[in-house]
Amino acid sequence: MRALGLVLVAAGCVAALVLAACWSLAAEEKGFVPLFDGKTLQGWVQRGGKAKYAVVDGMIVGTSVPNTPNSFLCTEKTFGDFILELEFKVDPGLNSGIQIRSESRPEYRKGVVHGYQVEIDPSPRAWTGGIYDESRRGWLFDLKNNEAARKAFKPNQWNHLRIECRGDSIKTWVNGVPAADLQDSMTRRGFIALQVHGVGDRQEPLQVRWRNLRIKELPE
Repeated sequence: MRALGLVLVAAGCVAALVLAACWSLAAEEKGFVPLFDGKTLQGWVQRGGKAKYAVVDGMIVGTSVPNTPNSFLCTEKTFGDFILELEFKVDPGLNSGIQIRSESRPEYRKGVVHGYQVEIDPSPRAWTGGIYDESRRGWLFDLKNNEAARKAFKPNQWNHLRIECRGDSIKTWVNGVPAADLQDSMTRRGFIALQVHGVGDRQEPLQVRWRNLRIKELPE
């Protein structure tokens, strides 16, 4: 009987742990809203180059255009502290990225998009998830010392990216693997943007696709 009682207690503990985990997951999921309606580009504005952005089958598809600079599809709304999750799939040879807390001001280099960029890098370097300061300071957190994150990226497949901005902390995960962990306070609020990198005079179009974009704003 004592053994049976111990088994029942153990089973109860396991059930309690599972229930607690479910509650924690539910709390984590609460508060997320779509960043893209899946049908239109309402709430977004293009800046920079002339790459093409279109909605296809519930995705935002960015297509390179020759002889144009980096292009950015930017949210009209700005964000401070948040958790952003999305999936992306990029053609080999096309660099891309997700701008966060970014800006475009007439007094700064004639309105060039600048600010933190979470890299999408299908090259052998594999720095996807690293943090680059677009048109400002350059690399702030590369992945040369994070082999696990470099290996997490899946070429020619859908990849999941998680970005957390809390105060001066910016953290990223690639397919659940921790990537960048940056402390920086230069910019605390700005728009989010989807980049199609310039490809020089390359005529063959390259594409990057984004889907399931959702965001959870946090108290600042």
